[in-house]
Amino acid sequence: MTKLRLAIVGAGPAGIYAADLLLKAERHFDVSIDLFDHLPAPYGLVRYGVAPDHPRIKGIVGALREVLDRGDIRFFGNVRYGSDLTLADLKKHYNAVIFATGAIGDASLDIPGIDLDGSYGAADFVSWFDGHPDVPRTWPLEAREVAVLGNGNVALDVARMLAKHADDLLPTEIPANVYEGLKHSPVTDVHVFGRRGPAQVKFTPLELRELGEIPDVDMIVYDEDFDVDPASEAAIASNKQVMVINRVMNGWRARESGGASRRLHLHFYARPLEVLGVEGAVSGIRYERTRPDGAGGVEGTGEIRELPIQALYRAVGYFGSPLPGVPFDERRGVIPNREGRVLDDHDEVVPGVYATGWIKRGPVGLIGHTKSDAMETLAHVVRDQASWWTPAPADSAEDAIVALLDERGVVFTTVEGWHHLDQYELGLGAAAGRTRIKVVARDEMVAVSNQTPEK
Repeated sequence: MTKLRLAIVGAGPAGIYAADLLLKAERHFDVSIDLFDHLPAPYGLVRYGVAPDHPRIKGIVGALREVLDRGDIRFFGNVRYGSDLTLADLKKHYNAVIFATGAIGDASLDIPGIDLDGSYGAADFVSWFDGHPDVPRTWPLEAREVAVLGNGNVALDVARMLAKHADDLLPTEIPANVYEGLKHSPVTDVHVFGRRGPAQVKFTPLELRELGEIPDVDMIVYDEDFDVDPASEAAIASNKQVMVINRVMNGWRARESGGASRRLHLHFYARPLEVLGVEGAVSGIRYERTRPDGAGGVEGTGEIRELPIQALYRAVGYFGSPLPGVPFDERRGVIPNREGRVLDDHDEVVPGVYATGWIKRGPVGLIGHTKSDAMETLAHVVRDQASWWTPAPADSAEDAIVALLDERGVVFTTVEGWHHLDQYELGLGAAAGRTRIKVVARDEMVAVSNQTPEK
């Protein structure tokens, strides 16, 4: 039986789950899988999109590591799709490809002043505090009063990292440069804004509870936001998650505050209208007070308020990035597809090209949702064997892709290299009395992975 070759672009949870599920479930044909990622280390969102003080969520790394450590999936890190490797290359060396590149950009927010200095996308800030090698090593943390726009988990991650004292992050794997940046932050007040009410938030009870546990940070909520309308009453009564969220926030209302050096404010029924500026830099936010419209949404009241701030973070969603040679929906930020089968501009299936994860469905759902998402895509990968792209790959030998990357001077990393980097980071942490200290610089990551001495 001829061994079929499958490439997966993206080594985060979506890509690794897809590879694992296919190898476990499919026995009708012999397939080998190569996993590519532009980063030198695997795990994508888990390593670079989750706040470092979330050890429970990061525990999923253990499951992903078990998959890669089996040895039946090859990992090629530090390989950039579109330059180091193209779609034409994949067609030459593989029978099919699955794109699992996620959504790492920030969704836009079209209000005046959003592009002022001091206005940032949450995704960029998350990449910085998670030690992503492709963002600057420093971050401008000069504001005393900061606004975070959004009512999802990412908004809470951003708010918590801004409000938390740097020393309280030392038990985590926070990179050294991030610790130094946060340690010197002058922030005193972080304001989180949501258009709707407390019963309509998108964050989880776990995320919310963690806010109330931050040392030396007062949680501030406002009584005017808790006049519960019938729709909110119904949500609280019928949804256990909403019920817990309501209980937590009402507990904060009963707390005494005023003794902490920092404050984290939650503002509901607040629709941002404009980011105010002075001399090109953020100086405030103008917003409209909203109210329930009786149909599950909100409507404006006409009451306009302003709040002084010196920095703003928009956490209104992630957005996918286009991939060379692959169709892309500019409006939704995804690869257009039907159940994971990529579609061209005429809504026709592109043979042999598939998508899974956030680049397939958009940035919705938790990490665990990627398993069911991958199963849907893989069902088509299996059924479509006869209609994978033609002609067949010119050179599907497993060593052919290694020769190609070597020929192009691409210094790639492997699973073994990730083990070297993993142990190195743990060693850095142990020397400092910590669990791990992340290596941030790409060149250093590659050098450690490949055990080449630094110059």
